Amino acid sequence: MEAPKSNMEAMDEHKLAEMGYRQDLKRDWSMLHNFGVSFSIISVITGLTTLFQYGLNTGGPGVMSVGWIVVSFFTMFVGLGMAEIVSAVPTSGGPYFWAAILAPKSIAPFASWVTGWFNLLGQVAVTTGITFGLANLISTTATVGTSYEPTAGKTLGIYAAVLFSHGVINSFGVRTLRYLNNTSIILHSVGISCFCIAVLAKAPTHQSAKFVFSTFNDATGGDGIGWSVRASPAYVASIGVLMSQYTITGFDASAHLSEETRNASWSAPLGVLMSIGVSALFGFFVILALLFSIQDFDTTVGSDYEQPVLQILIDIFGEGGAIVLMTLIMVCVYHCGLFSMTSNSRMMFGFSRDGGLPHFFDRVDKRHRAPIRAIWLAATLSFLLAVPSLGSTVAFSAATSIATIGLYISYGLPILIGMIWPQHFEKGPFNLRLASRWIALVAVLWICFITIIFCLPTANPVDSQTLNYTPVAVGIVALWTIGSWFLWARRWFTGPVRQIQAEQLGIDLEDPAAMEKVEMQAKLGGDVDNLKTR
Repeated sequence: MEAPKSNMEAMDEHKLAEMGYRQDLKRDWSMLHNFGVSFSIISVITGLTTLFQYGLNTGGPGVMSVGWIVVSFFTMFVGLGMAEIVSAVPTSGGPYFWAAILAPKSIAPFASWVTGWFNLLGQVAVTTGITFGLANLISTTATVGTSYEPTAGKTLGIYAAVLFSHGVINSFGVRTLRYLNNTSIILHSVGISCFCIAVLAKAPTHQSAKFVFSTFNDATGGDGIGWSVRASPAYVASIGVLMSQYTITGFDASAHLSEETRNASWSAPLGVLMSIGVSALFGFFVILALLFSIQDFDTTVGSDYEQPVLQILIDIFGEGGAIVLMTLIMVCVYHCGLFSMTSNSRMMFGFSRDGGLPHFFDRVDKRHRAPIRAIWLAATLSFLLAVPSLGSTVAFSAATSIATIGLYISYGLPILIGMIWPQHFEKGPFNLRLASRWIALVAVLWICFITIIFCLPTANPVDSQTLNYTPVAVGIVALWTIGSWFLWARRWFTGPVRQIQAEQLGIDLEDPAAMEKVEMQAKLGGDVDNLKTR
């Protein structure tokens, strides 16, 4: 027998019903849990550790430290724009649903379709980047004091095993994840704070502030001539902020988990902003701790381990201590990848429920109240995106670029639509009022800037091994999204369909053919036109 619902739960379900959806997922998350998932996915120790080599080679300490401040500042504008929207529209679909709600009726389906597919690309790529980064860390750490020799095939095998474990844990549902989320918050706050303090306290010597904030290094040229010579230092600094911008991604998880969060209209936007703000502070602390504690810059950059953070720890603590601290980092990264798949699967569940993906993937397991089919779709696509690592030396940085671009485009489109057509934007309790459109403008301009620079070459000279295949992957998704829309999707995809009204009309939601018929009739203006979100 179910316990009676509280007033807050009833209000949350009523808000969801107003948007046309029933409460399928278990609403069992607090605001702290909601924040914790985004905080775990941002996981500053994950992005900084896995891309620290990239940062040292592409701009060096000066770009890493100052770039973090710049990126954190502009990302908060993106977060404010997102928070205002999720407060008004707290659903698991997130950006693609917002695009449909905020856009004029004539373009709402197209806006929803494009936003949904870019968000899906970013979600898959960020899961790939996090978990593949963990596989690299495991392979590298395993070489310390042993004869183990990592290869691309071995790393891909480790990656597959970690992905599988993430899929299994996510399949057990919300209760298990909630407890792991509490652990993750402690690890990423208390654990990483202790890590940084230990590094600073134990380091035999410390670098100067001038070294940390003004040292420029360009090691982007395989032939000794980097992009600072062939282009300019500004070019290197621009592409160098990938480390910072990739790290501060994934805060849309607070939106994707809003249907599982109590008092979602307040908890979800606060989860977005708190995760960005707290991560910005923790990330700056981690960067400073590591940069100030570098013992020899050339040795760190050219480390035999090809992992500068590991080299820094070995120089300070020796091999044994370094392995212990790397284990702490890897446990944090594991939690980050776990909750990235959680967010990923919720987005796919919502997109499938609304017809963007086959309805096969919108089923929720009745026992565990988890979208198991969407979970394993997320795991499968994330694995496939990492396969190019077998033949590319820049596959990991490309995956991080794809994740950053895909996610931020999907963040920016609803913000842009809300800025252009504010008359369709019915604000929730989190309201930026007069500052709303100015904040949206800054957010959109920043997203345009990073979309361009992260498609540019990062290694020089460019050949089959160093090609940045980010524009290829993003281009394929763009062509697929736009091409599929004009070839067939525009004939039936109407954007989010009101689930509750469909049930009231006697439509079997378990029958994909019936739901496709609903979408087609709505597109043609039939008697179910009122199923459209607006």
